[in-house]
Amino acid sequence: MEHIVIVGAGHAGTQLAESLRHNDFTAAITLVNAEAGLPYQRPPLSKDHLAQAAPPEPLPLKTHQFLTDHDITLIEATSVVDIDRTAGTVHLSNGENLRYSELVLATGARNRILAVPGTNLSGIHYLRTADDASRLHDALATARTVAVVGAGFIGLEFAAAARARGLGVTVIEHHSRPMARAVSADMSQVVADTHAADGIRLVLGESITAFDGDGTQVSAVLGQNGRRYPADLVVVGIGVEPATEVATTAGLATEYGGILVDAFLRTNDEHIWAIGDCAEFPCPHAGTPTRRESVQNAVDHARTLARTLTGSPTEYSSLPWFWSNQGRIKLQIAGIGNADDLCVPHGDPHSGRFSVYRFRQDKLTCVESLNNPAVHIAARKALAKGTTPTPAEVTADGFDLKHFIAREPTSC
Repeated sequence: MEHIVIVGAGHAGTQLAESLRHNDFTAAITLVNAEAGLPYQRPPLSKDHLAQAAPPEPLPLKTHQFLTDHDITLIEATSVVDIDRTAGTVHLSNGENLRYSELVLATGARNRILAVPGTNLSGIHYLRTADDASRLHDALATARTVAVVGAGFIGLEFAAAARARGLGVTVIEHHSRPMARAVSADMSQVVADTHAADGIRLVLGESITAFDGDGTQVSAVLGQNGRRYPADLVVVGIGVEPATEVATTAGLATEYGGILVDAFLRTNDEHIWAIGDCAEFPCPHAGTPTRRESVQNAVDHARTLARTLTGSPTEYSSLPWFWSNQGRIKLQIAGIGNADDLCVPHGDPHSGRFSVYRFRQDKLTCVESLNNPAVHIAARKALAKGTTPTPAEVTADGFDLKHFIAREPTSC
């Protein structure tokens, strides 16, 4: 290989460049970053950066010195506009052409836009990038009333941050419970109760029909049947869509909402790969092709692909895990749950520590933990090893997952 070009400098792309060098890859590596500046960590943008009064400073994933020391070329504020698969060339928005021997698409995802009247009003925000977080942080300094459209992870993280700054916050969600697609009904209820106790108003089962204002500034969110939710600052968090345009234009297969790859993270072109939020991959833990929007998935994709590109072909099989910090709520998830899972609550939700064990045909597939990192770590170990309890064992008096996985097999 003469030159690996990585399109996207988020967690996936940056980790791949680092892992390639760690695996003794010596040829040229170029990172193409659509944003200006160094690659940075995204998770703090919706949490710590907004809760504090000081202006947010993105935390770099790697320094300029690291990139220089490891001979990694970073091209900033530039996107790939076209891929010439026959010539093995990418065309950049700055007019340059780059030849590649292997091309990796780590293009990530973008916010899903709410298409209703009034979206042109000032005071309506989305949160994805460092620039988004900076604008939102400034707006919080003068806001009086906040509305959040969407009770997913980003929406609830922002709601908690805004509430921590003393603002009145209303969260509006069209599903009947928060985080309905990600967590069990039991965990949704505990999270909803905690946010409500902290002064956040949750409006569930409500659809948004428009934003209202004076023609310039937003003043309210309008719900179905004319319900009105006053707000001079609105954050829309209704999910993301994978950035697949350049892949589609190049004739790469895109299915299930992402760039389709095999177990080795290769597209239908033998010299083009896809990792991170944009990739739809065969997930052994889900049993179906899936796309995961998490730092864990991005980083583990990158590490796995680095092994393949440096001569040790490796199928991707990492256990999915995720976290979300929402004020005093520290939610951690290990594994993948399905809507029809058997859910077994464990612990007292009023104690501040609570877990939900999710089973599929009596096999543990997912553990949700609230303010209990020890259980989360134990769950990751148990699911990775395949040493998992049954529903009856979880409900037995005195059950402790840490002790369960630590116990020695009994001899005859």
